[in-house]
Amino acid sequence: AISGLLGGIAALIGLRTTPLVIGFAFLGFAGVSLMFHWLEAREEKNFSATGAIAGLMAFLLGALSVIGEPGLAAAAATATVVLLALKSTLHGFLKKLDWIELRAVLILLTMSFLLLPLVPDHTIDPWETLNPARIWELAIFVCAISFIGYIGIRIFGERRGILIAALAGGLVSSTAATLNFARLGKIHSSDRTVMTGAIALASAVMCARILVIVGIFNFALAAVLLPMMLAAMIVQAVIGLLLVSNGLKNPHDDVIWKNPFDVGSALRFSILIAIILMISTLVARHSGSEALMSVSALAGLADVDAITLSLARMQEPLVDVSVASDGILIAALTNTVMKAGLAAIAGGTETGWRVSAVNLAAVLTAGVTYLLFGA
Repeated sequence: AISGLLGGIAALIGLRTTPLVIGFAFLGFAGVSLMFHWLEAREEKNFSATGAIAGLMAFLLGALSVIGEPGLAAAAATATVVLLALKSTLHGFLKKLDWIELRAVLILLTMSFLLLPLVPDHTIDPWETLNPARIWELAIFVCAISFIGYIGIRIFGERRGILIAALAGGLVSSTAATLNFARLGKIHSSDRTVMTGAIALASAVMCARILVIVGIFNFALAAVLLPMMLAAMIVQAVIGLLLVSNGLKNPHDDVIWKNPFDVGSALRFSILIAIILMISTLVARHSGSEALMSVSALAGLADVDAITLSLARMQEPLVDVSVASDGILIAALTNTVMKAGLAAIAGGTETGWRVSAVNLAAVLTAGVTYLLFGA
């Protein structure tokens, strides 16, 4: 508290005189604070930089709040308190990390916070479809999902770790999850059943995500979609859980891979998705807005969320609820077919056929439900 008050006073004086006051005050405070912490640590033979850093952070947050950023200061203070409260837990976690895992964390942080802001966030092709930042973001998603699965298995064991990775993959990008799990199934051939189950679970989460997105903007449309999406979600979830459970019971490799993620593979698959997006966007533009079903089918090849959000926000009489629901279902169908193809590319023919079989069961169930409730 005193450190923060001192920082606030220094900032106030600096605003009324010269900003150099803040810098000199911080240097003086840091020197005195570090000296006393060093003397105290030497006497107690307990060397830790946490206390000194916390004091310096309090000074800076006090200054930041006076300068005119109280919201940012409050957020930073909250984050600091959380980190201090989790100090022992974080220390224990870091002790368990080996160099490969620590390197993976550093690479992921570098990709997300250092390189992503430097990647051009605008289209670079004449048709305005290829955005390097979006391609890089998808690569980050693929790597992040792989890393979440890696850490989840390390901490919670195979079964719960894979379920956590599938859940995260379905929430972020079921396409990225499909690519990741298919690749792992190819590396560990005895784990293909487990990875196919994880892909099915991620796809089940995608169905739930579609319903939530639609429900936020158009409740009537969500009510129409509910029977079909729920049917597909239940089939994929049940099959996914059975495949993961049975796969882990049978003789298999330990689902602990040597490398938490492969940046090269993630980037290659992201470029592939970008090319599919470019082609589908170009065809959709030239097909005309009246060909809504064709546009939905092509849009679903790359990203089901975009067309889902677009149709959910359209209101009658611009588009009928039944037409909008058919468009979303077609987008989900083409996205499901496309993911089976990606699974074959990333994981091999056998993985592709397995994913196709699961997806076919879900599509047939949703189709029967559509004939009963949606037609």
